[in-house]
Amino acid sequence: MKSELALVRIDNRLVHGQVLEAWLPAIDAGGIVVADDEAARNTLVRSAMSLAIPAHVAFEVLRLDEAARELRPGGKGPPATRTLVLVRDVRDAVALASGGVPLPRLNLGNVHFASGRRQVSNSVYLDAGEIEALQKLAAAGTEVEARAVPGEAKVSFEELKARFARAG
Repeated sequence: MKSELALVRIDNRLVHGQVLEAWLPAIDAGGIVVADDEAARNTLVRSAMSLAIPAHVAFEVLRLDEAARELRPGGKGPPATRTLVLVRDVRDAVALASGGVPLPRLNLGNVHFASGRRQVSNSVYLDAGEIEALQKLAAAGTEVEARAVPGEAKVSFEELKARFARAG
């Protein structure tokens, strides 16, 4: 059976309860890849995350460049038949795509407030550069949507852009 990326999720918290209790079962994922330079460098963070992962779920924490090498066509591939990839922010999702990783679906789950960002959903704040980067991903065929948990209605990228414009 071919391995695939079931979902790429942007969530500045990376591994947490919503991911483990809601997203993994909803997308039937047997693996998680955290693609994050900071987490990959920090043994304590990696250990804490791994303690939360169910025993039956394959789990890796990789630097962004390592994740791109593994997940792009011709690489080692995802660690499970269906894998959830977690990144911290839009910039990291763009780095994976630039590294050759196909991103069929990109979920904006939690992007914290920062100066210059506007609220586009309950838990997602974006700035103009992030909107532009997401536009490029969408133009390349990535389905971009926002929602915190699978049971919420998807907020399409078109709606996110409209909300961003109205919030300005």
